[in-house]
Amino acid sequence: MTVITNIEDLRVLAKKRVPRMFYDYADSGSWTESTYRANESDFQRIKLRQRVAVNMENRSTATTMVGVDVQMPVAIAPTGLTGMQHADGEILAAKAAEAFGIPFTLSTMSICSIEDIAAQTRAPFWFQLYVMRDRDFIERLIDRAKAARCGALMLTLDLQILGQRHKDLKNGLSAPPKLTLPNILNMMTKPRWCLGMLGTSRRQFGNIVGHVKGVGDMGSLSEWTAKQFDPQLNWGDVEWIKKRWGGKLILKGIQDVEDARLAADSGADALIVSNHGGRQLDGAQSSIEALPAIVAAVGSRIEVHMDGGIRSGQDVLKAWALGARGTYIGRAFLYGLGALGEEGVNKALQIIHKELDLTMAFCGHTRIGTVDRGILLPGTVPG
Repeated sequence: MTVITNIEDLRVLAKKRVPRMFYDYADSGSWTESTYRANESDFQRIKLRQRVAVNMENRSTATTMVGVDVQMPVAIAPTGLTGMQHADGEILAAKAAEAFGIPFTLSTMSICSIEDIAAQTRAPFWFQLYVMRDRDFIERLIDRAKAARCGALMLTLDLQILGQRHKDLKNGLSAPPKLTLPNILNMMTKPRWCLGMLGTSRRQFGNIVGHVKGVGDMGSLSEWTAKQFDPQLNWGDVEWIKKRWGGKLILKGIQDVEDARLAADSGADALIVSNHGGRQLDGAQSSIEALPAIVAAVGSRIEVHMDGGIRSGQDVLKAWALGARGTYIGRAFLYGLGALGEEGVNKALQIIHKELDLTMAFCGHTRIGTVDRGILLPGTVPG
């Protein structure tokens, strides 16, 4: 059996075990995928300063994200179709996050529903909201998140329209997958995945099917998104949602300093520097490149988080050093889920935590709270 030591090992295994359309959905970007690649590669340009002869005992990576105690400054990002990477995927990932002591965020476009996660976990999870034309549905969705005792609402601002994702279009992405000959032949090579799917009834978008008038079969994600996601979303809607929700609000999808200032003005509790994993505007800055200017502009007014390209604990530490007070992993946990189910998500979290802990020590720190830009080599830092 292969010894898994890093996130790349999980990715390789997930590619073998997950049907092509769902693996490609997770592991791709829009257009030329230049921003998708830059999210990861720009982390590698940042170099660390190693320190020696420093007492490395009694280390701690614990901190808080929007007032929630976390074992490391990492949360599970909201990812659509997680339950198509592995049967009941959102439930398994939520359980792994709860056991580890970090937040789990459920996507509006999840396979398992809000109620599914609430029934299977004890720790308050977070819920990510897409704004759709049907405002009555959005109100009910927010109310369902309240009833499930979600600890924070994460409003995604960068998907009013869908970026052109070539692989999804070529694969005919849908949930459940259409039983075409190419899909059937591909799924026949993934027996573990098929057995899991046969053992669950959760194969459609659980937050939407049965909850939206006239929607019994979602069909194509891209077609439904084009019809339902609201291109008129604006900052007035953010104010309306904040009032309707009444709890902690996180704004996801900030890449520009002007938008960061508007986010801070909105009274939200945190913003996430994010380009949607390189899946929306191809050619945009990587998240780690955009982070320093946003921290400088609004970091004293609003808690700044980031996502995009994190594949290791070293990436987490670099983001923290540049001012992010929380990070999110999407693909990293999805690889673990697709590879080994709940055990794989646990493994991904353990890998990232160990890398974070050891790197922090090598850089001369025993507490995440004392880490700053001083651990980064001048001249290699963006901004």
